[in-house]
Amino acid sequence: MLNMPDGSRRVCWDVPHDLSMVGKTRGMVNEILTAWALRHLADDVVLVAGELLANAITYGEPPVRLTLSAGTGELHLQVTDHGPEQPRHLHLSLEAVHGRGLTIVEALAHQSGVTQLPGTQGKTVWARWRLPPRLPRLSEAGRAGGAGSAGASRTERR
Repeated sequence: MLNMPDGSRRVCWDVPHDLSMVGKTRGMVNEILTAWALRHLADDVVLVAGELLANAITYGEPPVRLTLSAGTGELHLQVTDHGPEQPRHLHLSLEAVHGRGLTIVEALAHQSGVTQLPGTQGKTVWARWRLPPRLPRLSEAGRAGGAGSAGASRTERR
C-alpha cells in the first residue's frame, strides 16, 4: 500500500487469470476499505470490483491488475486487462442470467467508464465514488497491506 504526502492512498494487485481469484480479491478490497475507514462504501465497491474483475478474466487477457485509490474527494477503482474486446451493454431479456455487470457498475458508482491503454489493445474499466473532503489518517483507520498502479468514455450517476 502506498501512502502519498497529500494523504491519498493506493493499493494494487496483479490478479492471476483465474476466476477463482475473484472472491479472494473481493475480500482483500473489503479489508482495505475497512482499514481506510471507508466501510460505508464497501458493499458497493466490493460488488463492482467483483463484476469488473470477472469480466476482465473472462473476456480479457492477462495481465490483469486491480487498483484501488482514495484521495481528496474520491475513491477510484480500476481493473486493467490487455484483451481487445471492449465492455459493452447487452440487450437482455428478463430471464437472462448473465450480462448485467456494466449496468450494476453504473447503478452503484457515481461515475464509471473505460479508458483505452495507449499503444495496445488493452483497456482500463473504472468506477469512482465521491468522498468527504478529508480522509481519516491511517493511524485513525488502521493498517492493511498491498502494493502499486494502472483513465475516456464515462458514465456519471447523480
